[in-house]
Amino acid sequence: MIEARHLRVLRAVAQTGSFSAAARELGCTQPAVSQQMKALEQSAGTPLLVRTGREMRLTQAGQALVRHAAGILAGLTAAEDEVAAIAGLRAGRVRLVSFPSGSSTLVPTALARMRAAHPGVRVSLDEAEPPRSIELLRNGDCEIALAFRYPEVPGADPSAGAEWADLVVRPVLSDRLIGLVPDGHRLARAGTARFTDLADEPWIAGCPRCRTHLVEVCERAGFTPRIDFATDDYPAVIGLVGVGLGVAALPELTLESVRPKGATAVRMEPAVHREIVALTLPDLAHVPAVAAMLDQLARAAGR
Repeated sequence: MIEARHLRVLRAVAQTGSFSAAARELGCTQPAVSQQMKALEQSAGTPLLVRTGREMRLTQAGQALVRHAAGILAGLTAAEDEVAAIAGLRAGRVRLVSFPSGSSTLVPTALARMRAAHPGVRVSLDEAEPPRSIELLRNGDCEIALAFRYPEVPGADPSAGAEWADLVVRPVLSDRLIGLVPDGHRLARAGTARFTDLADEPWIAGCPRCRTHLVEVCERAGFTPRIDFATDDYPAVIGLVGVGLGVAALPELTLESVRPKGATAVRMEPAVHREIVALTLPDLAHVPAVAAMLDQLARAAGR
């Protein structure tokens, strides 16, 4: 295999006409130049130089290699410069996938800080709920997935622990579930409610993972919720509650970007949380731009 350092020596020898002059240009000794030229000829499998007395000239193979060396070394220098820029966070790319309520609350703060700190790094954003976002991460379609799970109710999602087992998990936020009732509801002024207080109410449920978790929590409290409506769109959930079609239990984060018109938030007891995390693959965690974005997502929880 031809090494770049040997090509640099060959080019110096061709330009200066001797080993001693090449050694002075490269800042090394003449024996070092001679050894590297021997190594290069062994790699090439043919003589590259013809020595006649004090003169030295390139063979046909040597001329061909010098001709290609300029482009090879220029390309290598450009590659080194680009890699150095990425390593130094002057360049790079991070593809982020987030669930919708994270996109409207945590992500904007993280992106703004990332751009201010590292303007040369490009960050793109797509939306997907887990487990789809984790599939995208595994398939190489993103570098970071902002995701969530409900760790305190294992039965709600038996695959949640396994699907993160080989990923780098960066904790971001513990997000409490908040009850949502119509303004005229009997519990609207109470400020708090137990799940059993809403056992006879029609429910509006969210995304599939949240819906499964809601059923598990309610069954643990002693009843099975009657789910009349289900939608992945949290503003739609809030709108349905606001016109009196039912009650809901939403992560607190979802209420930050939507004003609950006609609905009142109440604190649910006992407390139930979902764990919000930023996920990446182990090798990606060492990429400077990815590591910096993970830091910004973790910091965004404190906004």
